[in-house]
Amino acid sequence: MTATVTPEQWEFYDEHGYVVLDGVLDDRDLKALGERIDDIMLGRADVDYDKMLMQLDGRTGDYADAGRQSKGFKGATLDYRKIQDLEFDPLFLAYMRRPVFADICRRTYCDAPVAAFRAMFMNKPARQGTHLPWHQDRWAFLDRDPLITVWTALDPATVANGCVKVIPGSHRLGLINPSHGSGFLDQDQAVHHCPEDKITYLELDAGQAVLLHNWLLHSSDVNSTDIPRRAFSVCYMDARTRHTKGRENYTLIFD
Repeated sequence: MTATVTPEQWEFYDEHGYVVLDGVLDDRDLKALGERIDDIMLGRADVDYDKMLMQLDGRTGDYADAGRQSKGFKGATLDYRKIQDLEFDPLFLAYMRRPVFADICRRTYCDAPVAAFRAMFMNKPARQGTHLPWHQDRWAFLDRDPLITVWTALDPATVANGCVKVIPGSHRLGLINPSHGSGFLDQDQAVHHCPEDKITYLELDAGQAVLLHNWLLHSSDVNSTDIPRRAFSVCYMDARTRHTKGRENYTLIFD
């Protein structure tokens, strides 16, 4: 299992804005997290659903047609697109606090305490899934930008089932569309910055993870296979970050 990120991996990350981490989950832990998220989707888990933002997947593949995002259970189905606030589940929280992620956060945020901005399940159900347009991960309502996300594959992620695709090195461009509160590119920007010949598809085995700089341009397509594309995505942020809309109760991960 991955114990640390090597200097060579950090060099690759600094240049390209991402790096794949092998073996962050062994077979036992991978099975446990996969079973837990299925139990959460099916309403069988002992969790406080009222604390979790949950969104059903749409049927058209269009981003605008995905279900409404709101707190609370939306019914027993494996067709959720997103379940956020998984730091309230002890199994997922324990994974988020592994030493390798502490080392990553320490290298990124120095001695600052670290909180979870988002700890969420991202899903593209079999023969479904929602197209995610090109964007950078940033949020205008925060007084400083979170910089890193760890995206862990709970199933094999392939081109056919909608793996994440990126534009290597694009994190070094800075914020491309700061006027958009969530970092989405407009059509002209996407055509200019994201031509097909610049795209790298992040195909991963189940149990692998990828460390992503939040300003790295990324997108994903629908799932055209019978295999779901389940993943656990954690955005770590400087815990001193302030939410201009008033929310301050982020879970402390590393102090």
